[in-house]
Amino acid sequence: MRYQIQCDHDKIELEDLPSECPNCHKSITPNPLFGHYCEVNDLTEVFLFCPDKECKKSFIGYYHYMGENSYSFIGKTSKGTLIGRKFPKSIEETSTDFIKIYNQSLIAEQQELNEICGVGYRKSLEFLIKDYAISINLSQKEKIEKSTLSQCINNFITDSRIQSVAKRASWIGNDETHYVRKWESKNLKDLKKLIDLTIHWIEMEILTLTFEEEMPDKKK
Repeated sequence: MRYQIQCDHDKIELEDLPSECPNCHKSITPNPLFGHYCEVNDLTEVFLFCPDKECKKSFIGYYHYMGENSYSFIGKTSKGTLIGRKFPKSIEETSTDFIKIYNQSLIAEQQELNEICGVGYRKSLEFLIKDYAISINLSQKEKIEKSTLSQCINNFITDSRIQSVAKRASWIGNDETHYVRKWESKNLKDLKKLIDLTIHWIEMEILTLTFEEEMPDKKK
């Protein structure tokens, strides 16, 4: 479906529209109002507003000229409302600092600050691993705090699944802080996937221990 709007002095046709409002983050079909060609970025900026009754906020969608008076959405809108990520309760109880640092990194990524958000994700991983390690090795708290991330993973994390994914997350995270990358085929998406896997296995381990404590095996 094409949408015709007024742009500067002429009418143009839009091939598509954004599917999500950057303000309320709901799936929508926005209402296009008018457009303006911006010479600075060689894109046409289309003024739209969200039809959701609880939102009704306006935003800009960016379009590229396709020829024959037709314009295509390039997948980018004005920033709108930046949002953080929610985590499982077990992760909240294990490391609130991890969540704070991770979400600050996520906001940096949403603002396309891609050269610095990786460093933040790497820092969030260290807080998650150390806080989790302390929770299962409370008597070793001081040693864990003073250890490097690599030492903490190798010496204080006993679950092989957590150890495996956290180790690889730290490798990519270290690349985000160094001038020369060791893992050139891996990127920020891979780092976030490995952090997600680390979160998953930590949550599974915590839940397993919780049920074992609540329902002890009487045969043992």
